[in-house]
Amino acid sequence: MSDNQQTITEDQWHQAARIWDYHQMHHQPRPVDVAIGLGSHDLGVATHAAELYHAGLFPTLVFTGGNSPTTVRVFPRGEAVHFREHALGLGVPAEAILLEPNAGNTGQNITLSREVLAAAGILPATVMLICKPYMERRSYATARKLWPGIEFLCASEPLEFDDYLKSIGDEKLVLDMLVGDLQRIIEYPKLGFATEQEVPEGVRDAYESLVRDGFTTRLIAP
Repeated sequence: MSDNQQTITEDQWHQAARIWDYHQMHHQPRPVDVAIGLGSHDLGVATHAAELYHAGLFPTLVFTGGNSPTTVRVFPRGEAVHFREHALGLGVPAEAILLEPNAGNTGQNITLSREVLAAAGILPATVMLICKPYMERRSYATARKLWPGIEFLCASEPLEFDDYLKSIGDEKLVLDMLVGDLQRIIEYPKLGFATEQEVPEGVRDAYESLVRDGFTTRLIAP
């Protein structure tokens, strides 16, 4: 961790860990028709997608994502492009990967991936969403809203919260993202972007505590 990155307190860690657990759907991986790897700053998504492909859980994998302010420096040619290259390096055959390089948000990840699959003649009944561990629930709620009639499973790297913090190397960034994703889970159903998700009182309390502590850079105006 660089000197200008914020170290979180023990209480903040516990509040964030509660939100971390809530964000995960805890689905059991099983075979599906296709998988969609959602672009982000976390290359671990592509690593885990390759592992699940090699485990025989799906024959086709879509990588989706253009760029965002948090990824343009890391993946200058776009999230999906870099994810695809990483998966190829891990032995996923090129013919198993479809590319969606334009999505700028989670809704577009879903709708544009659906279009890419349809153009390839693939009309799945079951889809695995592979994403960052703390993005599972929001991805699920978004996909359920935008692509009805499909059975969705969520998957992410099986990391404990501490291990994920170490893998990213920026504790404040991770907490800001946890808080921002939870706000979207709360607010997006009102805007028609996602299905409603029950948020337990303890999770809301943790969210409000971290907002008071200044983990707000990923918040949107409700």
